[in-house]
Amino acid sequence: MTDADLLQGPIEAVHRELGATFAPFGGWSMPVSYAGTVAEHNAVRTTVGLFDVSHLGKATVKGPGAADFVNSAFTNDLGKIRPGKAQYTLCCTADGGVVDDLIAYYVSADEMFLVPNAANTAAVVAELKKVAPEGITVTDEHRAFGVFAVQGPRSTEVLAALGLPTDMEYMAFEDAEWSGVPVRVCRTGYTGEHGFELLPRWDDAEALFRALIEQVQAAGGAAAGLGARDTLRTEMGYPLHGHELSLEISPLQARCGWAIGWKKSEFWGKDALTKEKADGPRRKMWGLKLLDRGVLRQGQSVLRDGEPVGETTSGTFSPTLKVGIALALVDSEAGIEAGAEVEVDVRGRRLRCEVVNPPFVEVKTK
Repeated sequence: MTDADLLQGPIEAVHRELGATFAPFGGWSMPVSYAGTVAEHNAVRTTVGLFDVSHLGKATVKGPGAADFVNSAFTNDLGKIRPGKAQYTLCCTADGGVVDDLIAYYVSADEMFLVPNAANTAAVVAELKKVAPEGITVTDEHRAFGVFAVQGPRSTEVLAALGLPTDMEYMAFEDAEWSGVPVRVCRTGYTGEHGFELLPRWDDAEALFRALIEQVQAAGGAAAGLGARDTLRTEMGYPLHGHELSLEISPLQARCGWAIGWKKSEFWGKDALTKEKADGPRRKMWGLKLLDRGVLRQGQSVLRDGEPVGETTSGTFSPTLKVGIALALVDSEAGIEAGAEVEVDVRGRRLRCEVVNPPFVEVKTK
């Protein structure tokens, strides 16, 4: 895919004004950084950061019993929440692989709004359309809405300055107005910090982003790109599809069993996942924190006593801890637990790591 083939979000011109560098991600041209990944990461942890994540998918499921239909397909149990709340869930295959992980917004019994990952939106929509009962429509609205994430300790201050609602529970959302245009305000995020995600209409996105960045900068924060998004989510141990989740990596292996409604009568992949739960997953995600100097990356061998026991799925330098960290899938038979020491093969060098239970840093979402 050439640069000319990449999709662009609704505020490409604003990113260029802010001095962004770009890279392809999920078929989109994405801002990677503005002033540097470490500075942007630290802004989110200490003040506030603003991300444009309009590449994320959007889809609606509408019609009589739409919520029940979605509940019969995805893993988590919508019966545990109510309209006005959102839920992390997974779209799985019959054998327990993960087509995608996504956020499902419970609008009403007859309407669900879904936010999948960019590259997987078409696949999720196609799977739902295959089995949607008569009267229920599934619509891909990928480029109907922008998505901005305002994340960090001063995020509430930023939204309040624009007259947007902030007094809501974690994983709740409200449909509001800003300057006469609709915007969905959600208490969600992918950084581990207190924050919000805003969904304006595509054509209204630029004006809202400009208003947000003015308030973010006034609060001592900054625009943040894909680089900081990755370091922040890795510190939290949050899975990224294609790394910690995939058609070959099940929710149980990625520590996402909490997002499965085991008591539900049905969901895609239930039989396979129930069996895997009973048998125990053959591998499990762990965090690795470097004891030696270096940086870990995806696809490196994890060794114990010189023998391979797993592979890293994500790796980076942690700006918060100031050491290299990674997420890794480790064979269950290796009997590894938190506190153990392993090695990672980094281009022929064996670097010592401590095994930890993610997250690496404190979660502050609530």
